[in-house]
Amino acid sequence: MEVRIGVQNVSREVVIESAQSPDEVAKAVAASIDKGAALSLTDDKGRVTVVPAGALGYVQIGESEKRGVGFGNS
Repeated sequence: MEVRIGVQNVSREVVIESAQSPDEVAKAVAASIDKGAALSLTDDKGRVTVVPAGALGYVQIGESEKRGVGFGNS
């Protein structure tokens, strides 16, 4: 699953491929905002990304886009 995090005052978004369910990510984001604590998510490779709750602009949760290989893919 793909998670895109927009950080305030930063032009690029943070993109994470995570094995967590959309509900788990949404709960982690809500808890982070409610408590004012940092949002901590783990990606598919075991790396941890930490974003301060006050710097969160948005979090977009969705399925990863499948990319075709070869010529003539639409």
